[in-house]
Amino acid sequence: TLHLAAILRHAEKKMAVLLETTLGDLVIDLYTEERPRACLNFLKLCKIKYYNYCLIHNVQRGFVIQTGDPTGSGRGGESIFCKLYGDQARFFEAEKVPRIKHKKKGTVSMVNNGSDQHASQFLITAGENVDYLDGVHTVFGEVTEGMDILMKINETFVDKDFCPYQDIRITHTVILEDPFDDPQGLQIPDSSPEPTKEQLDSGRIGADEEIDDTKGKTLDEIEEVLAEKDAKTRAILLEMVGDLPDAEIKPPENVLFVCKLNPVTTDEDLEIIFSRFGSIKSCEIIRDWKTGESLCYAFIEFEKQEDCEKAYFKMDNVLIDDRRIHVDFSQSVAKVQWKGKGAKYTKEDFKEYEKDDGKHSNITLKDKVQPKRDSKYELLLDEAETSGSHRHSKKRHKEKRHRRHSEEEGDGLKAAKCKGTADREIEQHRNTANIEEHCKEKERGHKKRDRHRSRSRSESQEKDYHKRSRSKKKSKHRERAEERRSRSPKSSKERME
Repeated sequence: TLHLAAILRHAEKKMAVLLETTLGDLVIDLYTEERPRACLNFLKLCKIKYYNYCLIHNVQRGFVIQTGDPTGSGRGGESIFCKLYGDQARFFEAEKVPRIKHKKKGTVSMVNNGSDQHASQFLITAGENVDYLDGVHTVFGEVTEGMDILMKINETFVDKDFCPYQDIRITHTVILEDPFDDPQGLQIPDSSPEPTKEQLDSGRIGADEEIDDTKGKTLDEIEEVLAEKDAKTRAILLEMVGDLPDAEIKPPENVLFVCKLNPVTTDEDLEIIFSRFGSIKSCEIIRDWKTGESLCYAFIEFEKQEDCEKAYFKMDNVLIDDRRIHVDFSQSVAKVQWKGKGAKYTKEDFKEYEKDDGKHSNITLKDKVQPKRDSKYELLLDEAETSGSHRHSKKRHKEKRHRRHSEEEGDGLKAAKCKGTADREIEQHRNTANIEEHCKEKERGHKKRDRHRSRSRSESQEKDYHKRSRSKKKSKHRERAEERRSRSPKSSKERME
């Protein structure tokens, strides 16, 4: 330990390592001042060629790229101190001070074994601001050259365990700058060792193997393979949007596709011609949905597949209505019964919906429903009166009485008023600003005259009411005065007697 401390004291600030991989080279600058123990471990493992032929066993796109395990399983690896001091020094303690975050793409960190200890495995970040790695894995360097190679590794194809299908290996390590002295007892090989058979046997595609699907195939075979891939891709897309129940679905083998028909050929004619090969379930000429004109192709469904095959071999290039038709097996799945995307509705359901769509519905929109009229009240539509009611809020009770009284006396006005008066008055109470929008009266001049008459009559009734009340008061006052006068002479005569 004293010798190791002496080595760390004599270390300089800079150190760089070149990693040669099967996809390209990466240059890593290490933080020797901030992480001297991790940098010493990494550098000396590179010096003894420990990382040669190590697999990149974990590639998570946009996240991390992990390597440094000679076994390729992600559970192996040992530190340089294990080579010096035995198995008890397989791991070394993590350096947490100063704290360095995973901010940049290409940050290099020692992998934590779960106990805040490190061995030989390290990771390189493939994204920025990967802050959930901070405080767990110890940052000790960064990639300064070869970012394009790093992104190439990042985009490789992997399985469900994030292991690349084709091997990506570290083939060689070159120390560009070594500020640390070699520890005593460290055995450094003279040349890079050859990989063992077990080391290269990963069970996957070799790093030096060429992946060429077209090798040994003719041009026609290559075009056929490409056409099959294109058809499969389209089928998958149709399945995703819900136009196919399954990408692997096959068209029925008892349906013929007939094209190049004469527009005058009818369904009945075609069915009679093809019925000599066997019984037919359906015969349909496809027509334009707007004009109903024939689109010159049809689908014929037989009950038996053998009858369909006979018609295919016999009817191709046959003359029907002065046209030579072409017959082929159908590639359509329109006749397949399935419930579409979400498995909720069938085609029959949509046909029934289209039939019922034209029928009268018992459900009516709320805006179109007329509220029931109250036989007790006939509300007035007078904006001036409504504004006056707002100004004289204390007299609302009297106005209600007056409305009842005017209803009893104004029966003759009801016939002249519009049928939508009650509707408009209810709407006025809901929103006075929208009264005129819901009015259905046709003659506005007649309405205005009716309103003026109702307003003048209500005013005259009020005046009559006040006059009658005043006249009653006067009459009562006169009666009292007469009674007094009649009593006064009697009382004087009585006094004289």
